[in-house]
Amino acid sequence: MKRIIFSVTNDLATDNRVNRSCIVAQSLGFEVLLVGRKLPKSQDVIRSYATKRFRLIFKTGVLFYAAFQLRLFFYLLFKRVDILYSNDLDTLLPNYLISKLKRTPLIYDSHELFTEVPELEHSPFKKGIWAFVEKRIIPKLKHCITVNESLAAIFEKKYGVVFHVIRNVPERITIPKMDPLLAEKISSNSFKVIIQGSGLNVDRGIEEAIEAILLLENVDLLIVGDGDVLPKAKKIVANLSLEKRVHFFGKRPYQELMAFTQLADCGLAIDKPSSKNHQFALPNKVFDYLQAGTPIICMDLVEIKSLVQQYEIGLVISEVSPAQIAHAIKTLQHDTTLLSSLRSNCNKAAEIEHWGNEKPKLEAIMRTIYPE
Repeated sequence: MKRIIFSVTNDLATDNRVNRSCIVAQSLGFEVLLVGRKLPKSQDVIRSYATKRFRLIFKTGVLFYAAFQLRLFFYLLFKRVDILYSNDLDTLLPNYLISKLKRTPLIYDSHELFTEVPELEHSPFKKGIWAFVEKRIIPKLKHCITVNESLAAIFEKKYGVVFHVIRNVPERITIPKMDPLLAEKISSNSFKVIIQGSGLNVDRGIEEAIEAILLLENVDLLIVGDGDVLPKAKKIVANLSLEKRVHFFGKRPYQELMAFTQLADCGLAIDKPSSKNHQFALPNKVFDYLQAGTPIICMDLVEIKSLVQQYEIGLVISEVSPAQIAHAIKTLQHDTTLLSSLRSNCNKAAEIEHWGNEKPKLEAIMRTIYPE
């Protein structure tokens, strides 16, 4: 049996895109191994394929990335492998070196403009290192994937390499009902707004969304997920005495996350255009909202705006400010006809925008490397 090894730098537990890619490879007859890392608060991972998580001394920063690159390189060096699958720039270097040493096909899947993430904006040295790796390796690759047309165009113009677009759309699932104990924490009569995801970080509009609640009546904000902005967000909630209206539920398994999403009356996707990575992003949460039948309030960003307007599934704001966020929420809260229409459009779009219609593209790439 041919073996494919997927690599990521996260802890595997909430990376649904990579899980879907692994299942596609498994369905094509590959033996799958997914490699990531173990964190102190990592959830258990139970998958239908093999997983390996590194325990590293360093958890963040330059030392973490250096340690991970070395550990992954030597791990792959002594593993039998027929296809290497690198997810994002932070796993590319060891995968590329091993692909050359073992003459093994390599698939590169870029989920974002890694060199343009906000975390590198004020670190020119770190950004320069990643830009060097990208510049030296990507032009030499044969099988490249990314998550939307805008990113594909940027990569192709920059490096002259074709990037196939495989969007991060979820499976069609039956969403479970909310756990009654969790539901009790939320007012049953309030208008519920959600912002969710595994990357609740800086410049995602979370602070402004909290402040918008002050301008509204009978509205609760649900924050479901994890990220580096949450300690600051919790302080804002405490300072504004909003503990009864802003609820933090932390990282949740996907089924639970979708139960929260379906419970909400609308979902926020209000990343700030503070970097190229955000300007051209198409976050997972947008498709989660769509699949849950939850209308969207989004920023005027290229890919998100295009999707929202194409299917008429939400409202677009031009600025991440408490006033604009509150105005959009109030519009949906009081215009029940509009809200119902947007919800209906979400349900229609969900019949189109799901993994069943997207995965044949990935299957085709894998079959190009190893025909049946």
